[in-house]
Amino acid sequence: MTAFLFNLTFLLAAPFWALMIVAPGWSWTRRIIASPLIVLPVVLIYAAVVLSNLDDVLPAVLNPTLGGVADLLGSADGATAGWAHMVAFDLFVGRWIWLDARDRGVPHLVLAPILVLTILFGPLGLAAYLAVRTRWRQDLG
Repeated sequence: MTAFLFNLTFLLAAPFWALMIVAPGWSWTRRIIASPLIVLPVVLIYAAVVLSNLDDVLPAVLNPTLGGVADLLGSADGATAGWAHMVAFDLFVGRWIWLDARDRGVPHLVLAPILVLTILFGPLGLAAYLAVRTRWRQDLG
């Protein structure tokens, strides 16, 4: 079951990434991406894995140590929870980047590689976007 949830995690997020990267001008893309609830399916996987392993997770997060977190993430359940955590947060950040870039008028040729970077290396994609976003003024209307 854990392997299934691990694989399902990105499959649930991928359509939203595809909308932002491949279909940014489609009329339904903005309506869909506008909702923060797009991350909810992945969050539910995270919750299911974490709550069913709370006896292992709770000590690792209440008193985190390198060894304790490494042990947790070194298990199939821990890796699945970690993966769902990353995918959910990366999608939420990617959503914010996409919406902010649309409001600012950032060209999609600039934005698309940043979104791919965010999928692959979340914080680096966020840093890249923060570095370029000030080149475009925010549309206040």
